[in-house]
Amino acid sequence: MNSFCPVMWNEDPVPEDVKNCEDCGLYQQGARMIWGEGNPKAPIMIILDNPGAREDCEGNPMVCGTRQTLQKAVYEAGLDKEQIYVTYILKRQPKRAYDKEKTREICINHLYTQLEEQKPKLIVCLGNVAVQSFFQNPELEVKGLRGNFYQMNGYQTTVAYHPLAARRRPNLYPQLLEDMKLVESELRKHI
Repeated sequence: MNSFCPVMWNEDPVPEDVKNCEDCGLYQQGARMIWGEGNPKAPIMIILDNPGAREDCEGNPMVCGTRQTLQKAVYEAGLDKEQIYVTYILKRQPKRAYDKEKTREICINHLYTQLEEQKPKLIVCLGNVAVQSFFQNPELEVKGLRGNFYQMNGYQTTVAYHPLAARRRPNLYPQLLEDMKLVESELRKHI
């Protein structure tokens, strides 16, 4: 039997027409734009708040803790990496303080463009920031929404705890895994 081993997911190139976007101001913090990773034609789009670390201190590619935990849950739920595409509300990793509400409001337009182009069958919002941004309601929390699917922005959408939260608080990992199993079960209905 194969065991889980974290791997680098292929990074999806940033479209040329938005590569140098300066609308939200995060470009001033020095982070490069990350459009997404995984299979752009995947039936499942996972939405996180923002990209995490991709290189270690020496500049070597690495699989950060968030991706390790997410990949483990995906694997244990019986999903294949080719069924997954990961993207973000913010397309750049914030390096210091920024106007969160304004920046998310601007950056989510890139996500809507991706949705129109990729047309995933299912969307999974991981963490409160992704949930609040995608559901357009700052009061919502994963805790009260998980375990169900919702029609949001024209897409069948569910939510789960952020992989980093599950990594830091291991008691949340079984719930993340349970939610990924819900996604796997729902995907089978669409195939």
